[in-house]
Amino acid sequence: MNVTCVVGARPNFVKISPIIAELHNRCMAHRLVHTGQHYDFEMSASFFADLDLPKPDVDLGIGSGTHAVQTGMAMMGLEEEFEANRPDVVVVVGDVNSTLAAALAAVKLHIPVAHVEAGYRSGDFSMPEEVNRLVVDQISQLLLAPTPDAVVNLAKEGVEGDHVVFVGNVMAETLLRHLHKVKARAKYAELGLTAGEYALATIHRAENTDDECRLRAICEGFHYSSVPIVWPLHPRTRKKLEELKLISELASRVTLTEPMPYLDLLNVMANARMVLTDSGGVQEESCMLGVPCLTLRDNTERKLTVDVGANRLVPVDRREIIAAIERIKNGKYPSWSAPENWDIEVSARIVDALASLQG
Repeated sequence: MNVTCVVGARPNFVKISPIIAELHNRCMAHRLVHTGQHYDFEMSASFFADLDLPKPDVDLGIGSGTHAVQTGMAMMGLEEEFEANRPDVVVVVGDVNSTLAAALAAVKLHIPVAHVEAGYRSGDFSMPEEVNRLVVDQISQLLLAPTPDAVVNLAKEGVEGDHVVFVGNVMAETLLRHLHKVKARAKYAELGLTAGEYALATIHRAENTDDECRLRAICEGFHYSSVPIVWPLHPRTRKKLEELKLISELASRVTLTEPMPYLDLLNVMANARMVLTDSGGVQEESCMLGVPCLTLRDNTERKLTVDVGANRLVPVDRREIIAAIERIKNGKYPSWSAPENWDIEVSARIVDALASLQG
């Protein structure tokens, strides 16, 4: 069996890492294709190094652009790749534009598609990722679900049967396999932070950064937080903060940093008192690390993290954010256990499912 794995953005690298390792361990022929949707070379390179990922067999270098431009350019490049090196199955992960492009390009060439992280739903169609998830799940031939509720979501949409497999969360496996490296680092101390006495913030979604009222509310909540906050700034977020002239005022109360490599970010997260985020992956990682998470969104596709008690949705309002921070500071947060199948065997279950396509 020849397997082609497609990635395009940093969250994809985290999810594909153990799958590539498992394919290698089983001596299964595979190619790794990077569309270049995340085109910051230094950041992408650091993720590949941290995750022990091999150099991609090809990098399409599509870069930035509108959703249509990114998706279209990726489809064109991927169609050429799939025709030149025709795989038996294309593995796509997550919900970014490259995921959609790879699934569309493959299915039009009558190549089976396996979607890792199938079935996540937020119910919010204003999110480009939600549209991507829905389309990819409808055209995939193998749906690899991270949670039982993801399987239920697919069934509600008429997608059910033996080709839907509950494998667990591959991002959790990546974290567990690199936890010894995370613990050996001291990024939080390098930033002058004290373990358990600060909050980590990661804000990058357009619903928050492109809405001035929401972004100002987040900044005000952070500014008046009684818990010190460290905030690695996504390029989109930094640009918006600069346009609104909020950087200097924020910097007087919040530690603003450049984006962090994977292991450094996990080290800061693992030693934090709490996490404030709008990222899907961070909701899962904080759950695995036992760090309370406050998600500054109206909804989340990672509903299981809320169900187990690791995560809470917080309205984007200054007073709500401050109150939520105070509750965690004062110890008002339950303990929880890792969800089912969030372990180090996820990639093995995924590759087992891929192998079943031959039989």
